[in-house]
Amino acid sequence: MHSNLYKCFEILRGMAKKRKFIAYRRIERPYTRKSKYREKSFVRTTPANRIVRYEMGNPTGKFQYKLHLISDTDLQIRDLALESMRLTSNRLLEKTLGRVNYFLKIMVYPHHVLRENPLAAGAGADRMSTGMKHSFGKSIGIAARIKKGQKIMTVAVNKSGLATAKKALIRAKQKLPNSYHIIAEKIA
Repeated sequence: MHSNLYKCFEILRGMAKKRKFIAYRRIERPYTRKSKYREKSFVRTTPANRIVRYEMGNPTGKFQYKLHLISDTDLQIRDLALESMRLTSNRLLEKTLGRVNYFLKIMVYPHHVLRENPLAAGAGADRMSTGMKHSFGKSIGIAARIKKGQKIMTVAVNKSGLATAKKALIRAKQKLPNSYHIIAEKIA
């Protein structure tokens, strides 16, 4: 009894696994039209955005420096990766500098719908799968489309928090696919 239950949980856990993002990283022509008229809409449902907040810290504060996280390549980034980036960098800035001594903003929005054509495997799969005949796919998530040289995140701090802000952006960089660089600029 318990071994059958254990096998069921193993199967369910394997089904819920996310596909590797290398399948979605490249930017291609989007074929995901959303319309208010159902018959003209290609995508029936859009998954919820997992990014909780886009601005953190003190938005009205006067700061001396701005640091930008800038992409080195064209790619797509899932909303999960952007939320993970936000959490790590915000936690470091809040613990070290306090809530009023920085302003962090995510500069990209995940609007592109990612799709997957799930092909069934195993016994009896030929009766449930349509193969590649109707291969538009179900929506499985959303991603932000990033161009080379585009700002992904910006942190505004005073001179005393410059090292901490740079450390926060380095941590954010490690949560994202591909390579990025950090640019600091002095605000007049």
